[in-house]
Amino acid sequence: MSAIDAASAGARHVADVWYAMAWGGVGIFLLMLALTAVAVRRSKDGDAGVSARRGHWLLVAGGVLFPVGVMAALLVYAYAKAPPQDEAAYHVQVTAHRWWWEVRYPDAPGGARYSLNELHVPAGVAVGIELRSADVIHGFWVPKLGGKMDAIPGRTNRIVYVAPEPGVYLGTCAEYCGTGHAVMQLRVIAHPPDVLDGLLSRLPTTEGVRP
Repeated sequence: MSAIDAASAGARHVADVWYAMAWGGVGIFLLMLALTAVAVRRSKDGDAGVSARRGHWLLVAGGVLFPVGVMAALLVYAYAKAPPQDEAAYHVQVTAHRWWWEVRYPDAPGGARYSLNELHVPAGVAVGIELRSADVIHGFWVPKLGGKMDAIPGRTNRIVYVAPEPGVYLGTCAEYCGTGHAVMQLRVIAHPPDVLDGLLSRLPTTEGVRP
């Protein structure tokens, strides 16, 4: 799982911002190396340095104005590159537990159905995911499909994913939640829309769905 291995428009946006931050960091690092080299060279040449007043403004520019400018530019870039939010045409409810995922399909044929650590969705359709937590804060993240969203006790958060084609997309809990955090994995399985209803009808109802 990687933030730069994107399969959807939402995930590509995350990857683009990551690349911008990475290359921006490289550029700033090289600039700092160049400024350090200039300072060392001037010191060897016997340069007495700058005045206290000029040094103060250099500190303000380098320590305040430059970082603020970089962060503002990154914020504008991220918002400008963000794809439009798709209107969800399919809805599921995900409840995070220590250390497993409970998935409820409220609109399944014949009434609500449930699955454990697997989320079945139609390929190519915007899926609205309602996130809740039964205990502590968890982070719901499927890197190939988009960004992370926290599942917080007493609160419902929402995120929209689109799986562009049938297949399996791996997800994980991206917020440390205790000793079982590393095994709190999830599989998003995208199916052709015409076969999804038949699959959901074979999933269990409320009873018996526990780890």
